[in-house]
Amino acid sequence: MYRSAARRLLPSLYRRSSATTTVSVPTPARITSLARYSSAESIPNQNPRPFDSSSSSSTSSTAGTDQEKVRADESRNEEARAARPKAHWQDEQARVLQASLRHVIKYGWTEAAMFAGAREAGISPSIVGSFPRKEASLVEFFMDDCLQRLIDIVDNQKDLENLIPSQRITKVVRIRLEMQAPYISQWPQALSIQAQPLNLSTSLKQRAMLVDEFWHAAGDVSADIDWYVKRTVLGGIYSATELYMLTDNSPDFKDSWTFLDGRVKDAFNLKKSFQEAKYFAEAVEAGMGGPVQGIVKRIFRG
Repeated sequence: MYRSAARRLLPSLYRRSSATTTVSVPTPARITSLARYSSAESIPNQNPRPFDSSSSSSTSSTAGTDQEKVRADESRNEEARAARPKAHWQDEQARVLQASLRHVIKYGWTEAAMFAGAREAGISPSIVGSFPRKEASLVEFFMDDCLQRLIDIVDNQKDLENLIPSQRITKVVRIRLEMQAPYISQWPQALSIQAQPLNLSTSLKQRAMLVDEFWHAAGDVSADIDWYVKRTVLGGIYSATELYMLTDNSPDFKDSWTFLDGRVKDAFNLKKSFQEAKYFAEAVEAGMGGPVQGIVKRIFRG
């Protein structure tokens, strides 16, 4: 359901626009009419012709048509002029956000990282003021960027077809979590930003798209009530592993991947599904800003 939405709804504000703007050229009718009007005005002392109603009507009709074409051309030109700076502005914002990610490890998910990103991109730091939610814009850009990268990886990894569904789930969840591993020291701050009331709806939508991509990679195409159950459980698996990584000191998060593998296997065991769903629902809540250690211990005891 969300797979197609993920491609359509990733915020266009943070994507580079490669489209070119076409400026319309005055039509021959417009040029002819302007030439006729200018030549008529430049000839002084012309004797007026006798009034001809048919000629007047024809001339009026032609003039009206020409004027409509002129107005249409001017309208298209105005739209082209308006679109050009908007696309340019969005491109600059995307460049700033992309560059800012390289400064998150040092400054966190903050305006300071965005200012540093703007300077790196060669853009005035004043552009940071154009982001209505600043730090949240940076976190959401990162989430959208990771989702698009994951989609590209899934589409190009043919070896996934040789794995059973549980193995596919484990692999794609790990691929996604490895993307945020470099930012793990600053990730509690990102979770806190996502949990703020103004940002929560966007955060939940991004996670829903992410979980749907996981199931798409596993080959799931169900559309019944199981669709919701599966995504609730998998959302809990993702959040629980995400939280486990915050306290994992093992080399290359080895313990986190073992934890992930165990949770996925348990989820595919129907006898444990309800128990796991309960724990994973609590993990989702904890993942949006609650305590870490307590929920991880409860999952282990399960």
